[in-house]
Amino acid sequence: MAERKHGWGPRDQNVLIGKEITRIDALPKITGAAKYSADINTKGTLFARVVTCKHAHAILKKIDVEAAKKVPGVKAVHLFKELDDEIRWDGDLIAAVAAERAEQAADGIKAIEATIEYEVLEHFVDEADLEAGKKADRARERGSAKESVVETQNEGEIDAAIDASIKGAKAVHKGFYGIQTISHMCLEPHGSHCEWKGEELDVHLSTQNVSGTAGQFAEPLGIDQANVTITGNYEGGGFGSKFQADEWGLAAAKMAQETGRPVRLMLDRATELKVAGTRPSGFVEVTVAADAEGKVVAWDSHHWGSDGMAGGGVDVGQLPYPFKFPNTRKSQTGLECNTGPNRAWRAPPHPQLCAMTQTALDDLAGKLGMNSYDFFLKNLEFTLNDKAGTYAEEMEIAAKAIGWKEKWHPRGQGGNGPVKRGLGMALHRWGGGAGPCTCEVKVHPDGSVETFLGSQDIGTGTRTIISIVLAETFGLPLSGVKVNLGSSKYPPSAASGGSITVGGVSGAHRRAAQDALWTIFDKVAEKYKVESDALRAKDGKILAGNKEVCTWKQACGLLGQMPLVVKGEGPKKDGLTSDQVGGVQMVDLSVDTETGNIRIHKFVCVQDCGLILDELTAKSQVLG
Repeated sequence: MAERKHGWGPRDQNVLIGKEITRIDALPKITGAAKYSADINTKGTLFARVVTCKHAHAILKKIDVEAAKKVPGVKAVHLFKELDDEIRWDGDLIAAVAAERAEQAADGIKAIEATIEYEVLEHFVDEADLEAGKKADRARERGSAKESVVETQNEGEIDAAIDASIKGAKAVHKGFYGIQTISHMCLEPHGSHCEWKGEELDVHLSTQNVSGTAGQFAEPLGIDQANVTITGNYEGGGFGSKFQADEWGLAAAKMAQETGRPVRLMLDRATELKVAGTRPSGFVEVTVAADAEGKVVAWDSHHWGSDGMAGGGVDVGQLPYPFKFPNTRKSQTGLECNTGPNRAWRAPPHPQLCAMTQTALDDLAGKLGMNSYDFFLKNLEFTLNDKAGTYAEEMEIAAKAIGWKEKWHPRGQGGNGPVKRGLGMALHRWGGGAGPCTCEVKVHPDGSVETFLGSQDIGTGTRTIISIVLAETFGLPLSGVKVNLGSSKYPPSAASGGSITVGGVSGAHRRAAQDALWTIFDKVAEKYKVESDALRAKDGKILAGNKEVCTWKQACGLLGQMPLVVKGEGPKKDGLTSDQVGGVQMVDLSVDTETGNIRIHKFVCVQDCGLILDELTAKSQVLG
């Protein structure tokens, strides 16, 4: 018998992998049959609302919840803050009220708000004003780094080398660039539905982290993690902000425990925007220099920004992005702003890094009088992760798609009126790869197949990807497999973040499915006296070459009375998955220099993404 190795097989033989497959859960989503956490309404459910502070910085001096408890329908009040607690941002949670109906909870909120008194303190929120932050004592040095082509550890010599490279450069550009804090804007707000069943807690949670949040509920509540079940069948957007149980989730669980009734607490839209996380800002003052050929010889920057009261921001170590130039000097200051805390936000913090780096590089190209395309091409040798060749291919494809050669013009030639038109481009990189995943694939004697895993489908097609992998491996239609996910009681799978879910779940399922298939092949070979290595599964049949040996159901019948259960795990270094990807984007746009209005005429993205399992969902990701 030949050695069996996990793999994807020849692409030209695939029936499902790489094709355009509509999401298998499209119908329940578009009809409203899909139940999100915000839709859960079991018998006796109470509806909760929250009281928030309207000041950016204050001390809570007075609060009385007794009036709220007397409001008709109110069943529980939970306090997030105590007297003399410091509130450090507008929207910080003060209390929650659970009632028979949402409007009764709102009345309870009003009753509490009427009793609250604050000592209002000075606040600071101007994340772009570094000098103001220093004067307000809100600036915190967050690190620095420097490196030069001179082989020395002496900082003075490194500084001298960097200064000399700038002084001797053909072109030097100095600029200020920035990108502001933004909110995740999740269509489904953060929140949960909590219900106690004896000593056990059931939580329907809007989450990107089904397997990882049970403990976040259990420990503060003083119960065993085994007594917590997290369910997340659907999620209405998270973008990196929904990995936690959160204080409002615990409040719902505590009020449910106190009342003996289920409690649903979903943040209202205003609160969602203020407390559920934001993307940190980033602003930079940079000097960047190049030689006569257009190669960058030095980068010297100081950047700052805010992630709220933590006073952090974009890590200094990742500038310039995604390059490692010969001479670099960079430093970072964090500003403590009276705004809500940050959370991961789609490729953190790459959008900020890209904006701070590549706008400066494009301006340097302009100062040299170079075509931006040629300038970036000239500097690909400095890109990280050995991606120069990939970037060059992507740039060529993108340039042809957008008509770069025909449309590009030197600066100052974008039109005579206030509306100027031009081209722009940027490079990107990302880790990606495969996250940890454990699945349990079960092949029943009647030929039906199902899998169980504690992953989640956050809207990007995880269910569909798993179905494609299993159906392709077993030679079945998509309807022949059933995907069970979204429960913490299933085998654990990583949180969905960092573009690791498809790699994680597809690799684990391909391994488990191939292991199961090989077991079935061995039974078929024994029964029908054929070579196991010659068998393949296709169209609901087991074939030896092009000759049918038996049907899939007949093959599975050889399992006996019990199903075949195979565990799949990953990631593993077996070639099924990889990491480190990159992409190029180009845009043709017009800017009205009088009003600031921007019109995009064409946008092109060329992305290195490895093996495409579902072309339709892959396109959706690029367009999204």
